[in-house]
Amino acid sequence: MDIILRALVIYLILMLLFRLSGKRTLSQVTTFDLVLLLIISEATQQALLGDDFSITTAALAILTLVSLDRVADMLKSRSTAFSRLAEGAPLVLVEHGRPLQERLRKEHISTDDILASARKSQGLLRMDQIEYAVLESSGGISIIPVQSESEREKNREASRRIARESEES
Repeated sequence: MDIILRALVIYLILMLLFRLSGKRTLSQVTTFDLVLLLIISEATQQALLGDDFSITTAALAILTLVSLDRVADMLKSRSTAFSRLAEGAPLVLVEHGRPLQERLRKEHISTDDILASARKSQGLLRMDQIEYAVLESSGGISIIPVQSESEREKNREASRRIARESEES
């Protein structure tokens, strides 16, 4: 029973640690981050197993951690509140080409990070070409480019068509 309680405590500590460290922590892993993760895994192993290195103890620890992860996944799919607590919610960082500085500071993201994502995903070079930049729960940055009026109208028509089709189903 001791190993199950240890696994539960370690799982909660790691969940809290990664939640508090921010969404971008694991989205772009550097060499130093990899080394840090290896050190964390070694410390976690010692905390989980203590002096008992038997296969049974290791299997029980692994089974407990995987089970806790599956339960967390189930809770996230059934509860929006739990999902937001565990993973957070998407956050708008740029609105109509204007960076929201307070949010950028809070998430430790620079305008250079946003522009790099805009170049990579959309081929955009300037902030005024970005309608919205959204920090996703996964830590990635989604870029929505500014659209021309004709593109907006096409999107509205497509949305209406999809709405009609779903009502007919």
